[in-house]
Amino acid sequence: MFYSAKGYRIALPAAREWQVAADGRADLELRRPASRSGILVNATCEGLAPTRPLAVLARHLTFGIQGKEVREQSELTVAGHPAIKVLLTGRLDGAPVEVEAYVVKGERCVYDLVYVASPGEFAAGKADFEASLSSFNGP
Repeated sequence: MFYSAKGYRIALPAAREWQVAADGRADLELRRPASRSGILVNATCEGLAPTRPLAVLARHLTFGIQGKEVREQSELTVAGHPAIKVLLTGRLDGAPVEVEAYVVKGERCVYDLVYVASPGEFAAGKADFEASLSSFNGP
């Protein structure tokens, strides 16, 4: 289990191949080096982010991805909070990627939960990401 100083917690994937990135810029960044897959979890509790609409926050979250093709976008609830889910394909640093991202609006923070992998590896790590997502608990 990962406990953030920002007040949320999330379970780490049970699969051993996920490694915590020591040099990550997010609150939690996990990598699966053999497949170049990653899970990112981050909270923003200051500035304008907590007041912005979910759709705007989701667009900002995927700014670095070129040639985006949104395959699904839906509003839902995560841990009792309003959220938006975006599933898309595109290119990141020139390589094709598939992305599943959730933006969750808590009481005082916005939480980003993102899974990124190459299209051929996406299915292999999706269950690990979904298990972590289902354990997410933020105020």
